[in-house]
Amino acid sequence: MKKMNFFIIVTALFMFGSLLAACSSDTSSNDHETPTANETDNNDMSEDGVMFQETVTLDIPVYDRAFEGWNVTDNFYTRWIQEEFGETYNVDVNFVPIARANEVTDYQQLLAAGNAPDIIIHYDMPQALAYYGAGVMQPLDLDEIAEYAPTYWENVSETIEQYGVVDGENIFFFAERPDISNFVTVIRKDWVEEVGMKVEDLTSLEKVNEMAMKWKEAGLGTLGGGLTANIYNYNYAFRDWPIDPEYRALYSDLMVADFTTEDTERWLRNLSYQYHNGLIDQEFYLRMDGNQIKTEFVAGRTGTYGEYISSNTDLFEATLQNNPEAEFAVIPPHAPEGRVPQGRADWPFGLIMGINEAATDEERIAVWLYLEWMSQPDNLFFLQNGVEGENYILDDEGFPVVNNDFNGESALAMNNNKDYWALVTEAPYFGTDELTRKAMKNFWSPPGHEEIVDDLFKYQDETKEYSTPDALFTVVIESQNEYQSDLNALFQELYLKVVLGSEDKFDEEYEAAKQQYLNAGYQEILDEKQAAIDAGNYNYSE
Repeated sequence: MKKMNFFIIVTALFMFGSLLAACSSDTSSNDHETPTANETDNNDMSEDGVMFQETVTLDIPVYDRAFEGWNVTDNFYTRWIQEEFGETYNVDVNFVPIARANEVTDYQQLLAAGNAPDIIIHYDMPQALAYYGAGVMQPLDLDEIAEYAPTYWENVSETIEQYGVVDGENIFFFAERPDISNFVTVIRKDWVEEVGMKVEDLTSLEKVNEMAMKWKEAGLGTLGGGLTANIYNYNYAFRDWPIDPEYRALYSDLMVADFTTEDTERWLRNLSYQYHNGLIDQEFYLRMDGNQIKTEFVAGRTGTYGEYISSNTDLFEATLQNNPEAEFAVIPPHAPEGRVPQGRADWPFGLIMGINEAATDEERIAVWLYLEWMSQPDNLFFLQNGVEGENYILDDEGFPVVNNDFNGESALAMNNNKDYWALVTEAPYFGTDELTRKAMKNFWSPPGHEEIVDDLFKYQDETKEYSTPDALFTVVIESQNEYQSDLNALFQELYLKVVLGSEDKFDEEYEAAKQQYLNAGYQEILDEKQAAIDAGNYNYSE
């Protein structure tokens, strides 16, 4: 961040100078009352207001997605951040890796050991509320955010004020989320056509299953699949339309599986049918993360795979190395006949964040300064695009055009460095939706496969009315925190028992499994949620 940008908040730094006083060396203290100059030694900013007088260590979480050859804590961009931000403010920026596939466990272990980063992040509100309920987040002073991070505050203040309050306290802050997404499910177009069908006709679940049966008979392969765990959004296409808001609030939950509704029963019946008829990867339950599912697609054993697409994905190149004749397309949104292709829309924010209860006043203020620095357009653009002339060039309209052949020191991570800049925004934004889409086509389109992003946008537009966000509770559902871990493990056991078991015993097995799940704590969660719904303690917007 240039020094001239800092003058915007110089006055605030002096007004709130006492906030920068050093806390006790015992960082586990839960006392976050503001110290005064008479109570503790000061670590004020230097006289010109540019840096802390004593070095502040700032622990920043970064998702580790196990990208091959990528060191999430030490690379060109982490070093650049230290040089440009850290040295400006006398802050030692330490990146703490959080396994994306195992993030809750990682955070729980780090919190228990007292080593958790200064920011606690998650994409889903139920888990963020679980962290709050465990007492690991400190309340926020919104005036403090506005003083130390005015650009960031201007971008997200309305979201923080609307969604960041829990039990009457300001707890959460957020990244922006432009209304755009890059998740796409790819299908082997050549396989579809080899069995005499067309991709554009795959608009119902029945048609997809018909196609998969033809794949099996032709000896081509199966539908891709993986273990359903940790994120539970599997039954949206099996739900009734239009939505009943209270029903949605009661049963839609990314963190604790809905196992007892007719929607889930329909999902389970279809999965059982696919498994017993050889239409899906017969070892789907062993594929525990995206990389394992991807391996089956790349090897040519499965014909469908979903990921967050980016211009530097290796999906197509790797598949073509094993299957030179492969062709690709986006599978159309589909649902069982008579239903609509519902989906879960994102909430109107990206990452949900809280300040670690153990963070000192200085560390908290360093967080706001970091978000302010990253919110500056030049800094954000550099993190998202890299070095001009190496990672990209600018076209005639000023949009970055990615150089996908570049593999030098400043090469971006495979998701365009998103796990560093996602603290302030979920996706790049260029002023209007139209301009953003135009720029994102360059940002997300793999070379030679530009039609993938074209179809992604087309299908998003076609199904937008059926894509709605889950409700947000404004109170902690205590029973969810108590039973979530056990229920998640039980869900995996029970759903696989029902799906993999004999088809003629499906009704018997499912009825027994439902009762076991309810008795294991799910009924208590439903009762507590219903009480919160009756009290109006939830937000729902279509």
